[in-house]
Amino acid sequence: MINIKVTVRLFATLRKGRFKEQVFDYEEGTTVADVIEQLNIPHKELGIVFLNGKHTELQQTLHDVDILSIFPPVGGG
Repeated sequence: MINIKVTVRLFATLRKGRFKEQVFDYEEGTTVADVIEQLNIPHKELGIVFLNGKHTELQQTLHDVDILSIFPPVGGG
């Protein structure tokens, strides 16, 4: 099994009880949705997700040295 290293960055309220930035080892074929599930981030707390600085879909497969940035929904008015 091939492992990949992915940097995961959490923002704002998603950091509470978690972390700001951390590098994880994942199996090849891991998706953005897999990471979000492993981090126990409820879908209602999920806002924008970027992969290497670009908006991405939850079904996107991760690759070695990717940077995954996860933001909560933006509130206010």
